[in-house]
Amino acid sequence: MQSTQRASTLSAHSVRFVKGVVSLDGLPKAPVAEIAASGRSNVGKSSMLNVVFGRKGMAKVSQTPGKTREINFFQVADRYHLVDLPGYGYARVPVKVREKWAGLVESYLETRQQLAGLVQLVDARHAPTAQDREMFEWLAGARFPSLVVVTKVDKLKAGARAAALAKLAAELEPYGLVCVGFSAVTRVGRKDVLRFIDDAVAAWSPGPLGNARR
Repeated sequence: MQSTQRASTLSAHSVRFVKGVVSLDGLPKAPVAEIAASGRSNVGKSSMLNVVFGRKGMAKVSQTPGKTREINFFQVADRYHLVDLPGYGYARVPVKVREKWAGLVESYLETRQQLAGLVQLVDARHAPTAQDREMFEWLAGARFPSLVVVTKVDKLKAGARAAALAKLAAELEPYGLVCVGFSAVTRVGRKDVLRFIDDAVAAWSPGPLGNARR
């Protein structure tokens, strides 16, 4: 069966919330593949997840950046877990809280055996932040596949959108990363994201080196 056919079977009824965790001790024990979503606060991650998985309100969309303060797990089609990581880079969050989030996310990414792939989000309207670039560098050495999703492309005119995507693609090339444009309004890029996820899940297998660094 082709990956696009498998992806097309997803529906609003095939996703359910599993749990939110604030420490590594709380991570699910099930030996199933996990796909994580990462990005700075207010990048549009919750909106993307809701559109990609066709379930309004699956991930809570907030006007307050930095609201997600735990790692949230969702069971998708009884095949894998979607992992919504806390957003980074929001200055108004207390330093101790930011450090706690960063430590939790870093430990998850570095040690999680079930991690099969990561979707990294950046905003089409802005140049990548220093933390975004740190993620690009980290992903270049990760054992699992990753995809950079450029959100809010509908907010740019066609020429500016093409230029922004081309510029980012050139920046990502040395890292061996690729990007796709995405809009929660027009739903452009949804199939690309689903295809990436499906292929990453299909390629994953449990083992001691499942998410080791190269």
